[in-house]
Order: sequence, then C-alpha cells, then structure tokens
Amino acid sequence: MIHDEAGTIPDLIEKMATDGEWYPIIAFCEEPSPRQIVQAVLDGAVDYVAWPISAEDLNDTLARAIDKSEGAGNTKLREVMARSRLDRLTKREREVLDGVASGLSNRLIGEKLSISPRTVEIHRANMLNKLGANHTSEAIRIAIEAALVN
Repeated sequence: MIHDEAGTIPDLIEKMATDGEWYPIIAFCEEPSPRQIVQAVLDGAVDYVAWPISAEDLNDTLARAIDKSEGAGNTKLREVMARSRLDRLTKREREVLDGVASGLSNRLIGEKLSISPRTVEIHRANMLNKLGANHTSEAIRIAIEAALVN
C-alpha cells in the first residue's frame, strides 16, 4: 500500500522495474477524487481505497489485489522495463524503430525521414545497442511490450 501523493506511484513502479521485482500497488488517501483514482490506476495501481478503511474492507482489498496481480504482475513488469529501455532512445532512433516495426526497409525509412539509408543503419545499430537487442525482432518485441506498437 502506498499513500497517493504526487509522483509516488510512478516512482515506485520505476524502482520495481529497476530491481526487476513486481508487487501489487494499492493506493490510498483521504477523500480521493475520481480523477486521482483513475490516474493512480493508469500509473499502475491495482486498486484504490479511501482512508481510513475498516479491517474487513482492507482484507478484502488485499485479497483482490493478490488475485489481480498474479496474472498481471509479470506483464506489467515487462511493460515497465520495456518502457524504461525505450526511454534511452533518441527521437530519431524511435522513428527508425517505428519504421522497422512497420516493415519498412532502410531505404524507405530513410526516404520517410529524409536521411540516407546509411544513416538509418547507424541509428538502427545504436537503437539495438541501447535496447540490448541482438536482432530487430527483439527490438520490435520490446516496443510491443511497451505498448508503443500495435
């Protein structure tokens, strides 16, 4: 459980991604607004409770969080770790990744971005290196896990 203050949930998720561990997050605060609850869930909380909470409601909330997290925890961790990797890329490297994921050749990516195919190759190599990917297919998988490519 984490008290919902500005930045606490994204910071905790970033820490879990760095450590390679995932735990369900239940956010809480006194008199939360609907917008605050929605943002907490979008940030990664599996549930939200208004504080104070009765012991019975707390036990029910914890049980639901454990049930939800068993399937979603690993997926969420992979998404957060993939986003963290993609954050290392420059804007141009992301554009090249988008082109690669769309199935474009280096020549077509270069035409689209108004750069030479050789420059595309350089950005592509840098992208793979920063992502820790050995092949383009791994880079595309990372982008999919980060939910950036449909």
